[in-house]
Parts: sequence; C-alpha cells; structure tokens
Amino acid sequence: MRHAFVLCCSIALFGSVGTASAQAWTKSKWGPNDEIGAANYMTPELVLKAAGLIKTGKTYALGIETNSKTPAFPPRTFKVLVLQPGQAGGSGLGPNKTTYNDDIIEGWVGIGSQIDGLGHIGVDWTYYNGLKSGDFAAADGLKKLGVEKIPPLVTRGVLLDMAAYYNTDIVKEGTAFNVKEIEDVAKKQGVEIRQGDVVIFHTGWLSLIGKDDKRYSTGEPGVGVEGAKYLTSKGVVAVGADTWAVEAIPFESKNVFEVHQILLPMNGTYILENMDTAELAKDKAYEFMFVLGQPRFRGGVQSMINPIAIR
Repeated sequence: MRHAFVLCCSIALFGSVGTASAQAWTKSKWGPNDEIGAANYMTPELVLKAAGLIKTGKTYALGIETNSKTPAFPPRTFKVLVLQPGQAGGSGLGPNKTTYNDDIIEGWVGIGSQIDGLGHIGVDWTYYNGLKSGDFAAADGLKKLGVEKIPPLVTRGVLLDMAAYYNTDIVKEGTAFNVKEIEDVAKKQGVEIRQGDVVIFHTGWLSLIGKDDKRYSTGEPGVGVEGAKYLTSKGVVAVGADTWAVEAIPFESKNVFEVHQILLPMNGTYILENMDTAELAKDKAYEFMFVLGQPRFRGGVQSMINPIAIR
C-alpha cells in the first residue's frame, strides 16, 4: 500500500499501542540484526517434511498474468515495452544476422502477484525490528529489509478454502476471517496450521479481474485483526490470499491496513497478494509443498512473484 497514506495515519489509528507493547514488538526475537523475520522459522527439517507432501507431482502456478489492464491499488500502473536494440533498418547483428527482442518494464513493483517485504509497512515511521524510516529508507533503495534479504521460501503450504466454508463462489467484501473462521475451516479440511507454514486463503475474489475490476479493487474479504494475531502466534512464515491486500476491506474499524501492521512490522510475517488459488481449491489441495524464489531486487520494498505449489 502507499506509504504516505498508511504512515501519515498511523499515529491516530494505532494510538492503542502503548509504550510497553510498542517496545516489545520493535525487538525481534532473532536479535537486533535480524532482517528476515518469520523466515527464521524455516529449517532444513521443515523443508524435508514439505518435500514429503509430494504424492502426485502436480504443480500449480500461484502467480497471475500481469498486464497493463491488471487492476491495482492506485496509483500503481504497469506496462511492457518491447524493443530491437541496435537493429535499425532491419539489419541483424554480425554476418549471421542475429536478431533479438528485449523488453523494458515501466511500472510499479506492487502490482499483480507480489510479496510484501518487511520494509513495506510501518507504525508511525517504525518498521520491523525497530528500524526507523529515516535510518534505512532512501529513494535509491532500502538500506535494510530489502527483498534481496528474503531467503528462498520452501516449506509446507496450507490452503484454507473460505469460499467453500461460506458456500459461495465469491466471498463478500468486508468478510473478516478471525479465529473461529480459521479454526473451523482448518478442522473441516482436516489440516493443522503449524509453525513454519505458509497459509493461503481462497475466496474467489480473483475471478472478478476482467469482469468487475471496480468491485475487485475497492473492497475484499480477508484476514481480520484477531485472525492475523492468531496466525502470527502460530509462527507462520507468510500469509497470502487471492486478493490484492489479503485483509478484509472495508476494515473492521477505523484503523487502516492494521492487518498489514500486525503481520509485517510487528511480527516479520510476509504477505503474499493476488495468489491464484482456483486450481488448488478445485482439487481440494489443502496441503502442499510451497516454493518461492523471488527476484532479488536490491533495496526493493516488494517483488513480483510466481510461487509454485507442488502436491
């Protein structure tokens, strides 16, 4: 989300965070130099267990196609330019006439399927592990918490099919998934949320793209405040959904993107937005191996991604 919008409001909307509690969340349990947050929960043992979930070899691409018409949080835009450098007049390179196309991306990184890094959201200019914006955020890239620091995310993935839970194709905007809803769905599906997991919600919301872009981009169902606290208490690495912000909009209160604040700066838990969960839900693939190696843009706040689920 836009930093200016979120952060200028944070004093008013997060006034309930007292000095003591704020002091607690600004200190990472992994030490003062930690920059990867909940990714610390992943271990070689968890990776091996996740690999053991592969039974059929079927793979699922969780990233969506991104183009100039992909709806996004304003003012984000995106386009691709294709050029043929050094080939003016139709001539190729060398006597063998090698020709090639190159491309340039013009646009915002936070569009389409993406991972929000720990330098994305703060509370009153304070970010993960107590880092102050003025000490690490610069126009030429973040000096700490950049997405290049995120290690490969390879772990157990869990899909929670909220559309099936509510017996609908598309869950209504503003619907918040809190402790009861999360526990009920997990029990119904026969899955347990564990430390080190990536938890992804299916709501059907992504199916609105190209059909009702206005509705898609002005609200959504998603994780509620208590749901976010519950998931972080479980020690999950990342929380994702087939929505553009992962959290319920309209918000549950006057607080703006509070779930983002709970996940990113307060717990170092990554956010995966616009995940294509339709095929997973169709196959009732509620447990799988999750694999993500995001582009390592030095100093980047976010990264476009195409994670893979394998079962």
